[in-house]
Amino acid sequence: MRVAFKMQLNPGQEAEYQRRHDEIWPELADLLRETGVKNYSIFLDAEHLSLFGVLDIAHPALLDTLPQHPVMQRWWAYMSDIMATNADHSPVSIPLKEVFYLS
Repeated sequence: MRVAFKMQLNPGQEAEYQRRHDEIWPELADLLRETGVKNYSIFLDAEHLSLFGVLDIAHPALLDTLPQHPVMQRWWAYMSDIMATNADHSPVSIPLKEVFYLS
């Protein structure tokens, strides 16, 4: 199943967001793979500073397990100064409904 969502980047943080993802922690990448995440991409709408994430996962309910992992919590805290976040430092993430797909 494909999952899509959007997040919001803070103004002036485009390069920093890119840098941090270019240097993604190996333990975070491993955690995502172990959870079943594949083909994960994040796109930036530079005009509105919107981030659009798309990923494939066999069992979407597994995404609900990620917030409990210390690695995920550390990543959220690390990213919280450059993007819109909730009180627990998780990114404000709005699910997107798929309306078209061409395979």
